[in-house]
Amino acid sequence: MHKGFLKSGHLPTLFASFLYFDLSFMVWVLLGPLGVAIAKQLHLDPAHKGLMVATPVLVGAALRVVLGLLVDRFKAKRVGIGAQVVVIAGLVGAWAIGIDSFSGTLALGCVLGLAGASFAVALPLASAWYPPEHQGTALGIAGAGNSGTVLAALFAPGLALAVGWQNVVGLAAVPLAVAFVVFILLAEDSPNSPPPKPLSAYFNLLKIGDCWWFMFFYSVTFGGFVGLASSLTIYFNDAYGLSAVTAGYCTAAVVFVGSMVRPIGGAIADRIGGVQALQILYAVAAAAFATVAAGLSTIYLALPVFILGMLALGMGNGSVFQLVPQRFKREIGVMTGLVGMSGGVGGFYLASSLGYSKQMSGSYGPGFLVFALLAIVALVSISSVRRRWRTTWAELHGAARV
Repeated sequence: MHKGFLKSGHLPTLFASFLYFDLSFMVWVLLGPLGVAIAKQLHLDPAHKGLMVATPVLVGAALRVVLGLLVDRFKAKRVGIGAQVVVIAGLVGAWAIGIDSFSGTLALGCVLGLAGASFAVALPLASAWYPPEHQGTALGIAGAGNSGTVLAALFAPGLALAVGWQNVVGLAAVPLAVAFVVFILLAEDSPNSPPPKPLSAYFNLLKIGDCWWFMFFYSVTFGGFVGLASSLTIYFNDAYGLSAVTAGYCTAAVVFVGSMVRPIGGAIADRIGGVQALQILYAVAAAAFATVAAGLSTIYLALPVFILGMLALGMGNGSVFQLVPQRFKREIGVMTGLVGMSGGVGGFYLASSLGYSKQMSGSYGPGFLVFALLAIVALVSISSVRRRWRTTWAELHGAARV
């Protein structure tokens, strides 16, 4: 890692942000890896399975805006502590009461959604400590907390077989409690954090076109990432007849790639510009998921294509957030919430649409094809705004690496 980066920020806060984000994301997508066991016990059809795993994603999207507003007004550390207490209490409560209905899984999904909103805490907390030239790397490292989805896919299906899926919900509170203690001890709010603004100023951001562009671009990259992380265990079990545990391992492999390359995407964007990086990555993602939609007969053919697609989406997440602080540095808290919300909405769309695609057509192919088309739309769109961004951003904040 570059020495200038190591000296430019606050490494304990960066680590605490990563760990908080990582284990919160593990919990956020927990219903996906547990989906096979839950569906078997509650006799769920494909549409219900899709809605079940998509619910935490949608709730997390909405709550990211709320936490983004709270972070700007009350600082990231305080908000993160409060949110973590609620999530831990919710997990323990769900385990103690027990869940025996589809509506119960949706209620649990709402609690898990708050864990997904941790995005709006961890990224502003880390970002405030680092200068513009290191934003891509810093936010890539903090955002690599996406890797928590790997932990869920890797361990949850096996634990569900061993102790029952409801006990896994209770056990998930244990690592969250560890991350909670680390967060309290190591995380610090930057003295350079921007002062709070009136609530009206935040909603004024929605009047700015660039805000909507970022929301759309992230809805494709992060939406694809979290939608797949939530759905692939069920998909691999259904489409290729894999056991829940084996499907979880395959999902973990795909998600691992997407989460670990996020810092690489940010670093590459720092070097060649976020727009150029995203142009390449959207093209790769579109090709990969169009191939999936066309149909791949075995898991041995499908897995490499999913890994390639997830690699593009994961790097794209880092590239988008290399650009956001350059355009909205003073509003980074609420912008993180808004952009993160759109990513969650994209994930809800993908996870639920795959279930409904299977229910209505008997195939997941149409769901993947529409997502590939969205990646093409994102490619065309970001290419069209590049020239304007180069000139207008320099006027706003000085030199920008677009």
